[in-house]
Amino acid sequence: MKALIQRVGEASVTVEGRAIASIGKGLLVLLCVERDDGVREAEALARKIAHLRIFEDDAGKMNRSVIEIGGAALVVSQFTLAADLRRGNRPGFSYAAGLNEAIPLYEHACACIAAQGVPVQTGAFGASMAVALVNDGPVTIWMDTATLLA
Repeated sequence: MKALIQRVGEASVTVEGRAIASIGKGLLVLLCVERDDGVREAEALARKIAHLRIFEDDAGKMNRSVIEIGGAALVVSQFTLAADLRRGNRPGFSYAAGLNEAIPLYEHACACIAAQGVPVQTGAFGASMAVALVNDGPVTIWMDTATLLA
């Protein structure tokens, strides 16, 4: 699994002109399920996201997690994070999991984040979404379970 995590002041998802999810202070997580990912990857990613200390403490140091600040997570499916750019200029997406594998693992990862005590909102899997955010910092973290679990 891959995730692009952004510390946000707020974030929202709109589908066909209708707002379907929004959060205030917290994390926007763009999440990609890849072929061969499983429950182990989803649970490890969720634990790391919930406990990632990227919010400032009273001394101004990144030392607090989204749990500690009482923030939320907006998790949006993002198969394009699996882009293969080795040949040509048009990305290939053969590393992305198919829908039958991706949807349950995406949902499991979201449930695991919520089980850590983080309120979770989601995008609409497979929909064309407009994602709006106010990046706080900016702080943007790349996470890949291939290295996380190595």
